[in-house]
Amino acid sequence: MIDFEDYPIVTENSEDYLNHRQLMDYKAERKECFRWLLTYGKKPDEADGYAPGTIKPRSYRMDRFYRYVWELEEGYTVNLNHDHADSWMDHLARRDVSATHKRNCQKSLKMLYKWLCHERGLGEWEPEITFSADSSTQPRDYLTKEERGLIRDAALEYGSIPSYNNLSPAERDRWKQHLAQRFEKPKSSVTPKDWQRANGWKIPSLVWTCLDAGLRPTEVKRSTMSWVDTSNSVLRIPKEDSAKNRDNWVVGLRDRTAEALSNWCQERRAYPKYDETESIWLTREGNPWDVSSLRYLLRRLCDIAGIDTTHRQMSAYSIRHSVGTYMTREEDLAAAQAQLRHKSAETTMKYDQTPVEDRQNALDRMG
Repeated sequence: MIDFEDYPIVTENSEDYLNHRQLMDYKAERKECFRWLLTYGKKPDEADGYAPGTIKPRSYRMDRFYRYVWELEEGYTVNLNHDHADSWMDHLARRDVSATHKRNCQKSLKMLYKWLCHERGLGEWEPEITFSADSSTQPRDYLTKEERGLIRDAALEYGSIPSYNNLSPAERDRWKQHLAQRFEKPKSSVTPKDWQRANGWKIPSLVWTCLDAGLRPTEVKRSTMSWVDTSNSVLRIPKEDSAKNRDNWVVGLRDRTAEALSNWCQERRAYPKYDETESIWLTREGNPWDVSSLRYLLRRLCDIAGIDTTHRQMSAYSIRHSVGTYMTREEDLAAAQAQLRHKSAETTMKYDQTPVEDRQNALDRMG
């Protein structure tokens, strides 16, 4: 028994286009297609269907194709033909979108027309043009799953120093000199509170929140205390603060991240530079975080974690791209779209790729 609640049978865009009877008909058509693809689609003669993780992301592109046909025909229809498919391929070829997106759309269309061939007798569709992958337009230099864990751990180590009470007088004196330089104050003014400050929760809460929410640099800069809802482990980003869209967003956080963020929110009250601002995080100099300061932080974390960044363009977007890539793999494009706050599902589709470690594991299984 297939639970169709797990699949985007009708997207909001298509639902807005259709009247009630058309909507019922379209739902029935999509369910019939998904049922066949899940049961027979991969190898029809062996009743070997596609995996749900394959169907979900491609279903969005199939839905977009139906809407293209409705626009082309100036009205609703599910009676597809080869000309419709060729027309969409020509349309994609002329669009300024990545070759990877074009190729994924073509794969989705081949899946749809495979069902039409076997179940509707339409005849096999062979596209007149093909699209090759364009790695330069894929999310580049994103953190792997292992690297995400290493960065999370490195954030706990970043800037930390030994416990005040565990140091001998001579060791404590050397660390006082270090903290005096770090906090730009006389050595004689360094107190045990500076030890607490050095081992505080600012960097872990910032990094962990970015690892969960995939915050853009602009969003880190705009973030305010009003976003924080640690009791429910979410960020609540209002539409006036969200980047590149017009919606309010509720973004999930891990419980560990929410706890680190809660610790920081309590700690930040002790620092005078936060008295006149609602910003969640400021740099050591009291400035909002930006692209360059976040890039510097990530590179320092990579050094601590032992991550080789040679020939890699590491930035805050490396974290964001990792969120999109692995959220798509673990859930689906809809989950990634919501977590990354994309207005359009097409923007999220660039994360529909197989992570390199999965491909490496596949090679091991292949022998």
